[in-house]
Amino acid sequence: MTKSLNIAELETPAVLIDLDVLERNIQETAELARRAGVKLRPHFKTHKSVWIARKQIEYGACGLTVAKLGEAEVLADAGFDDLLIAFPLVGKAKLGRLRALIQRGIKVTVSTDHAAVAAGISQIGESLNCRIPLYVDVNTGLNRCGKEPGEETADLVRHIAAMRGVEVRGLMTHGGHAYGAKQLSELKQVADDEVKGLVQTKQLLEKSGIPIPEISVGSTPTSKFIADQTGATETRPGAYVFGDISQLEIGSISKNELAMSILATVVSMPRPGTVIIDAGSKTFSADVNPHRPGYGFLKNNPSVYIERLSEEHGIVKVPEDVRYAIGDLVEFIPNHCCTVTNLHDRLHGVRKGKVERLITVDARGRIQ
Repeated sequence: MTKSLNIAELETPAVLIDLDVLERNIQETAELARRAGVKLRPHFKTHKSVWIARKQIEYGACGLTVAKLGEAEVLADAGFDDLLIAFPLVGKAKLGRLRALIQRGIKVTVSTDHAAVAAGISQIGESLNCRIPLYVDVNTGLNRCGKEPGEETADLVRHIAAMRGVEVRGLMTHGGHAYGAKQLSELKQVADDEVKGLVQTKQLLEKSGIPIPEISVGSTPTSKFIADQTGATETRPGAYVFGDISQLEIGSISKNELAMSILATVVSMPRPGTVIIDAGSKTFSADVNPHRPGYGFLKNNPSVYIERLSEEHGIVKVPEDVRYAIGDLVEFIPNHCCTVTNLHDRLHGVRKGKVERLITVDARGRIQ
């Protein structure tokens, strides 16, 4: 950027990031982890930005979590050297890329919930004459990856621990079902279950002579309770940096923690109660929220919300007492910040009504 722009001068649609809120969110989450005595390893997939990742390390993160090898490669190229790949690596091509990362001197921890996946990783470790650190994924309620806590997971870990090219360093889980909580007591229960299931499994394994140094839990909503959990050593929140409706509606954040918004222009008023904006599913993503209708609401008036999306159009539901004119700028909070980020090449970092910096989405589209 050659000059500082006022927000009103931006072409729309544009994703805005309030830099004051972003920096406060990063700092407060780092402080929460410090007070709890756990390591913070935030998830890179939310922002996919090297600049933001550096801010997280600056404030005390021990390393980064990534969803895919492509994200890890972007971070490695930028000088980051402690990465957890929280996704199973399957196939010759991906194992070759894992090998290349390790040969560059990057500390890479991998994850899996299946012995066949671990065996492929172990072969890479043996060929490099090293033991690749590995977390075993456990299902604590999301019903995605992971076997059940207790003996089912313990049996898997015993099998993997016998492989010569890997070292089981920890157990991990992701309490993503926390986003379905209807009240804070339900949310805290999900957080409790995350840690409880892993600690129970760790105790079984220690009786078998297998030490488990790391208990790693995820999800931004459950990370808010990390100071109340006994046994966790690491937390992996991601969406905390930006905030969104998914977090706001379950009470895990306040409006003051919403850093991301989407600026759009009113381009049509075809009928009473409806306006059309120049931002559709290619801007907002099509993720829905179980707690409120639509795909985003007006930042300063939640009764104005995006009722439907097509690719380029947002169809906005407008109450009778709200009026707009063609060309009006409107600012919406999205349902899910992570998917919004991946739709854009850059985000606009704003402070006090001006665009202070462009934030490059360095790992946009790195889904392999």
